[in-house]
Amino acid sequence: MIETKNRSLTRAVACGLVAVIVAAAQTPEYGYQVIHTYPHDPNAFTQGLEYRAGVLYESTGLKGRSWLRREKLETGQVLQQIDLDPQYFGEGITVMNQQIVRLTWQSEIGFVYDQSSFHLKRSFKYPGEGWGLANDGKNIYMSDGSPQIRIWDPVTLQEKRRITVYDNGQPVANLNELEWVNGEIYANIWQKDVIARISPVDGRVLGWIDLAGILPAADRTGQEDVLNGIAYDVLGNRLFVTGKQWPKLFEIKLVPAHRKSR
Repeated sequence: MIETKNRSLTRAVACGLVAVIVAAAQTPEYGYQVIHTYPHDPNAFTQGLEYRAGVLYESTGLKGRSWLRREKLETGQVLQQIDLDPQYFGEGITVMNQQIVRLTWQSEIGFVYDQSSFHLKRSFKYPGEGWGLANDGKNIYMSDGSPQIRIWDPVTLQEKRRITVYDNGQPVANLNELEWVNGEIYANIWQKDVIARISPVDGRVLGWIDLAGILPAADRTGQEDVLNGIAYDVLGNRLFVTGKQWPKLFEIKLVPAHRKSR
């Protein structure tokens, strides 16, 4: 009888330890608080978004509707625009070294523009699809819809290596628009209302940001597409998000999961 009780106690302790280990291994989750709401062009099929020196840079997709813009955050006013040749489906951008690097979806060609004038400086080639871009000041990070992120030399735009993004040992596919935020890569996940916080060292998901419900039903017309577009104001420590053909752009603050406010 005593031996049976001891075995039961041992199993109970073991189960408790397993539960503790599993709980500790869970990837942290975050909700959001909306700090400010700004207007966003509902015709913009957003593929890339960055904030630099007080203005937004936005790239859009769809053939014949792909443009690159400089915009005023507070009003959505278009300050500058250049249209992409209608044969191309525009994708993500990143702003670095006074240049804007831009991808296309399936054409395997990218473009480099002067940041100030939007003058086309050159084009470049890469294999496979282009989805999102970001940079940390030293490297450019590129997504292609797979669980991999390519790391490019910012001068040659040649691939140096790749990391595979994973969560609890499983690869995370459909990595879309990217942004560099405080030493991490933030990535939209195509067709999901979440953002992954990714380690640039080994691809491990450091946290999940749940943005479900951020665009209220009252602001939806049925023309909206998926959540896509992340921008970070380094000096102001402000995080912005929007979606394809969304009428609003949001500044958000991360909060513990399941505590959303508006």
